[in-house]
Amino acid sequence: MRICEEIDAKGHPLVSATHKTTFEITKDPHLTKAGDCIIGIAANKGISDLSNEFQSGLAHDDAILKTTLICEEYEIVVMSQGSSQMSFTHVTDLVWRKSRFVCERTIGIQSDMTASLLPRDLISVLKQGARLSVYLEIVRQ
Repeated sequence: MRICEEIDAKGHPLVSATHKTTFEITKDPHLTKAGDCIIGIAANKGISDLSNEFQSGLAHDDAILKTTLICEEYEIVVMSQGSSQMSFTHVTDLVWRKSRFVCERTIGIQSDMTASLLPRDLISVLKQGARLSVYLEIVRQ
């Protein structure tokens, strides 16, 4: 059984994507220079908006999350793990982490991608305010 979610967001002139251990999508409509992990703003969903079915499926230590980021001609696939420690309670943010750290904003741990590793051509497009589509799929639980 496939469990999927879709999130729509957009870029911003201050997207720098230099963070070495995370990347983030947020519902917040604004971005400051301090948000070096944020790649998309004004998202239509935060982590607490994900369906109960999706949250339940990802809240397992053996769950595998496939995230596909699509922006113009760019399509980036990120693989992460779920965790039984995930709470899915943050209202605005979703954070993918290279580490095993989990908090209320965490959607993926041990991710194979961080903001600083994303293609710089993609970041240039996001700096222009391009639309970002985020497809989430639990591929194993």
